[in-house]
Amino acid sequence: MDPMHTEVPSEEALASEDAYFELQAFIGTTKHMGGLKATQELIELCHVTQESYVLDVGCGAGATPAYVARRVGCRVVAVDLRPEMVALAEERISREGVADRVELKVADARDLPFEDALFDTVIAESVTSFVRDKATAIAEFARVTKPGGYVGLNEETWLKAPPPQEIVEYAARTWGHASPETVEGWKALLESAGVSDVAATTHRVKAGREASQVNRYHLRDMLRMVSRTLRLYLSPAFRKYMRERGKMPRQLWHYMGYGTYVGRK
Repeated sequence: MDPMHTEVPSEEALASEDAYFELQAFIGTTKHMGGLKATQELIELCHVTQESYVLDVGCGAGATPAYVARRVGCRVVAVDLRPEMVALAEERISREGVADRVELKVADARDLPFEDALFDTVIAESVTSFVRDKATAIAEFARVTKPGGYVGLNEETWLKAPPPQEIVEYAARTWGHASPETVEGWKALLESAGVSDVAATTHRVKAGREASQVNRYHLRDMLRMVSRTLRLYLSPAFRKYMRERGKMPRQLWHYMGYGTYVGRK
């Protein structure tokens, strides 16, 4: 059974501050900048091995926990705030044959339902940028990480600051109240949570790396995403939603990119 919403999001849903996430759940996708290549870099920088116990915060449709469990063979716990995303992740985990190594839960990044010092590694990809209280979320990431363990983020980043207000407003309006930090901002948040020796690597948005998104999905996923996207464009409510977002600012990718931030507790 398809665990996703079967109805195109309503005008009311598309007018809410969660519209971006409603659309992702309907289409059945989870995106983060850098695609699969960024995920590979993150797990390598976090020194994830077969013996690691990993927490993926904001797992969305489950592409990352499935990939980590399959590629590395370690145990993974994955959480997401939205039950429909966890349902999608459950479908993927089962289909990819890694259900014995992946546990899924509905949970808030700001209040993780785990004991202190439980995981060897905690990762989050394009999640913390959307959390208004980033300090609380990152403190939770650090709390559930073992001493000597790794906390790793792949997050939208202002590569040049300050960005024009037009670009800040466009990012927040278009991508679910996204609020990126500068490199210094992300590092300071991690360090304030007790994460030390934070290494940061930034990237500009490039077509080749973004194209690796497709490697996170199978043909069945791609066909479903294309079908659902076409259905969206038949919806007057969605076309109105897109018109209200306006044109992308010409200088957007001059200011916005993404970065990996990895440190030890």
